[in-house]
Amino acid sequence: MDEYLLEMEHISKSFSGVPALTDVSFNLKPGEVHVLIGENGAGKSTLMNILCGLFRADSGTIKISGETVEIPNQAAAMSLGIAIVHQELSNVPDMTIAENIFLGREPHKSGVLLKKDMNSSAKALLSKMGMNFDTSAKMRSLNVSNQQIIEIAKAISMDAKIIVLDEPTSAITDDEVERLFSIISELKKHNVGIIYISHRMEEIFRIGDRITVLRDGSRIDTRSTSEYSEESLVAQMVGRSITDIFPKYNGEVGETVFEVKNVSVKGWCNNISFKVRKGEILGFSGLMGAGRTELMEGIFGIRAISSGEIYLDDVKIRIDSPKRAISYGLAYLSEDRQLKGLNPKASVGDNITIASLQKFARAGMINGHREQHAIDEYIEKLRIKTSSPRQKICNLSGGNAQKAIIARWMLTNPRVFILDEPTRGIDIGAKAEIHGLISKMAADGIAVIIVSSELPEVMGMSDRILVMHEGSITGELLRGDFSQEKIMQYATVFNGG
Repeated sequence: MDEYLLEMEHISKSFSGVPALTDVSFNLKPGEVHVLIGENGAGKSTLMNILCGLFRADSGTIKISGETVEIPNQAAAMSLGIAIVHQELSNVPDMTIAENIFLGREPHKSGVLLKKDMNSSAKALLSKMGMNFDTSAKMRSLNVSNQQIIEIAKAISMDAKIIVLDEPTSAITDDEVERLFSIISELKKHNVGIIYISHRMEEIFRIGDRITVLRDGSRIDTRSTSEYSEESLVAQMVGRSITDIFPKYNGEVGETVFEVKNVSVKGWCNNISFKVRKGEILGFSGLMGAGRTELMEGIFGIRAISSGEIYLDDVKIRIDSPKRAISYGLAYLSEDRQLKGLNPKASVGDNITIASLQKFARAGMINGHREQHAIDEYIEKLRIKTSSPRQKICNLSGGNAQKAIIARWMLTNPRVFILDEPTRGIDIGAKAEIHGLISKMAADGIAVIIVSSELPEVMGMSDRILVMHEGSITGELLRGDFSQEKIMQYATVFNGG
């Protein structure tokens, strides 16, 4: 057996003259988990997109089991046994689970689709992964967590010998993470090589055999995981030490700005009541499926509220659409930036100003100079790395795209800002920057609500935490009482608070 299953040697790639990768080499052994890590924009996705046939390298070579190969497209990558699970889900919402798993590889006989066989194969695969789904259900009926599981199942179904997992645990529960790690262990026994991209340090040190660090499009180092500490790894990633991932700016917490009374969203949450004050960061914690996101979507007018009342400055308001919510000074950062946050075909600038165009309009005409000034101001203020405001936002890294969406909502001058999983799938350097932005918003008097599945984040950023379980608020903790144990107790067992 060759020592390396994969060798990518001296890979370089530029876009519009801007280098994305410079002389990067990376290899993968059979049966190993090789972690690829770096800040958003470091070149990880570009390198993997070259491996998977989405991009062509400007220079360099790729070898599979010692043989030089060409990978001009995704079909060629699949034929070579390469599969990728993207962080930004690539499923077809109106197709079934089985159809998504076997997309492009559907079983046929004499030109007739063998739907029953396809459903049986999909069900058997998912059962082997410890999951029980109705494989005839449409993908859009699943939450983000379950969609991620189906994407992983799709890669496994290809019998690939190289599997790229890009932030595979960013949207799945702890139990599902354990199942995924069991599956990875089984794949390793069959000499499948795993390229694992993650920003979650505890996962990297638990599952990685080797780590390669990229920074600014260049390979910084490759070592065995045991040779790294968390501090040395972060320093290599960002080129500096990060002393405070959860910066808190001093600001005065004032009177109640926003109040929710006995709000229910049918099928998701019941009789939810809470208040948030000016300058306060209110955290929402709980397990996947607890109803946190659905509650926030109801408050913002994305979902219908079946009962309850909402108050702004002690005045009852009616929110029946996002447009109405924005008019009252609410802003909402969705947990699914790809599907519900970005306009991927539009420019960075257009994504920033899309919610506040009326600010630049006079007599029905947009003042392009004023709009451009605002775009430039927020790109500089939030340190959004882009070659130009006219660059398509889909070509930005995850962290920079997230900052552009935050800029969009900051430009509306919100009084209440709801952020759902604000740093999901974002590197540690960008996390610290976004946490700083959130803290600064609160210090400037904005009432902030954070929904996060990451306990260190919700504990590090919040002044107060509400915990949800099965559609109800089961506990409230003040900052001095925060602990992971208490949060998990409220999140898993209803004890009346």
